[in-house]
Amino acid sequence: MNKLRLMSFCVLIFSSMIFIKAQGTIEAIVAIVNDDVITLSDYKREQELLYQSLQSQMQGEEFENQYRSMRKQLLDKMVTELLLSQEAEKKGINVNEQLKMMIENIKNENNIGSDQELIQAFTQQGVDFDVWKEENRKMLLRQGVIYSEVGSSIVIDDSEIVNYYKQHPELYTEPVEFTLQAVYVSSEGKIEEEIQGKKDEIQGKLDAGEDFSTVASEYSEGPEKDSNGDLGSFKRGELAKSLEQAVEGLKAGKLTPWIETPNGWYILKLKDRKESHLKAFDECRGEIEEKLFAERNQQKLQEYLQKLKKSSYIKILIPDPIDFK
Repeated sequence: MNKLRLMSFCVLIFSSMIFIKAQGTIEAIVAIVNDDVITLSDYKREQELLYQSLQSQMQGEEFENQYRSMRKQLLDKMVTELLLSQEAEKKGINVNEQLKMMIENIKNENNIGSDQELIQAFTQQGVDFDVWKEENRKMLLRQGVIYSEVGSSIVIDDSEIVNYYKQHPELYTEPVEFTLQAVYVSSEGKIEEEIQGKKDEIQGKLDAGEDFSTVASEYSEGPEKDSNGDLGSFKRGELAKSLEQAVEGLKAGKLTPWIETPNGWYILKLKDRKESHLKAFDECRGEIEEKLFAERNQQKLQEYLQKLKKSSYIKILIPDPIDFK
């Protein structure tokens, strides 16, 4: 926007006391971003989308805190997204094929045969397909700008990946892992004598050398009964503290004493124990490269956005639109 047009535009905005009239409707302007404006309706719509999105993921105090935090940043987010959309238009970025591929992937993943079926599926979920499509088109355009201006210039050298692996062994060290079997006796709805009798019977079978898997499949009262007592593998910190303490000093093939838990009693067998070890570099390489790229990308993105904002005309007319009436 040249200076003459910009001055005329601003005079018009301020003389109308930050209101515009469009198709018979009086609309408040929240912000001016170069040649575009963000209206109060735009803001309210984004606020509602944010509210619904967070509400579907969390509730209670967690929801309230997250919503309050993200709402404070909402206007800045909208300004940033509008700037990126403007840049995408300047660059002539076309994302039609990407959008088409995204839609086809959704259809394939959900066994949907036609666009009409997809639209019906969206409608059943209370989502306007055209609105969803337009929002994702804009998202892809913004991503295109970010990749063009930021991501495409980032190169992670092999030496950086190796150095990071050497300098952060704690991030790539696997903890001790226990593979367990169990026999479980529930204490719910039982008197103490009944529980003790069941435990004694099981202990007698095991002391006599009967196969643990056989005993578990016959006597266990938990879901492991159907898997011959197999509980699976657990890394240190994943088991309940009382169970982990009981197996910590065991050797493979040995049994724990009976362990009391809030709802019953366990006797565990340690089938296998994998000691803590540093993962091989080749196992970690991809993860490290992604991490370094993400960090570099975030840094360069912030630098690019700051530069973009400095070179643009941005005027916030209603700093806190949520309370504007």
